[in-house]
Amino acid sequence: VKNLVKNPKLSQAISDVSWGEITRQLAYKCRWYGRNYIEVDRWFPSSKRCSNCGYIAEKMPLNVREWDCPDCGTHHDRDINASKNILAAGLAVSVCRATIRPEQGVVRSEYERCNAILAIKAI
Repeated sequence: VKNLVKNPKLSQAISDVSWGEITRQLAYKCRWYGRNYIEVDRWFPSSKRCSNCGYIAEKMPLNVREWDCPDCGTHHDRDINASKNILAAGLAVSVCRATIRPEQGVVRSEYERCNAILAIKAI
């Protein structure tokens, strides 16, 4: 697969299939062992959301590996911050059945009540 991914025409399709197979296997194993499988939305701003206060940065290029939150001043490593946010999102879904994004027609205060767990300090 490593050499096939070098081919620009096939690389996207092969990479997508590989990730699809990994997530399929993960979901299967979770069902097998009686565990919950929670998939976070592909566009969830895990790297751009401050895991301390919930602030979401407008733009953050991939080359920015560390950043400081303008609201609370917390210094973040991009990957560690993303992992904390993904953990908090998974806990929000499993604990109070919150959704990662508000559904159409949901009153904002009702959504925020259940989704407030996303702002917790995960680690």
